[in-house]
Amino acid sequence: MNIYVGNLDYKIKSNQLEEAFGAFGEVSTARIITDRETRRSKGFGFVEMPNDSEGAAAIAALDGSTLGARPIKVTESLPKQ
Repeated sequence: MNIYVGNLDYKIKSNQLEEAFGAFGEVSTARIITDRETRRSKGFGFVEMPNDSEGAAAIAALDGSTLGARPIKVTESLPKQ
C-alpha cells in the first residue's frame, strides 16, 4: 500500500517517518519529497507498506496526529493519472 503523508514539519526526516509508520508493521520505503534546487522538504512524503491491513491501521491511527510540530494528513496515495 502506498500512503501519502501531508502537512509534514519541514524538519522531519525520512527515518522519522519510517519510525512512526514502523510501529504499525513493515515499511518498505519512506521518503520525504524535496525541492530539486534547494533540497528543502516540500512538506509531504510517501510511505510504502507491503501489508494492506497494516497500512490501513497506520492511516487510521496517524491521520490527524502530530509529527514534529504539525498535525499530519495521512491517506492512501492515489495513482497518477
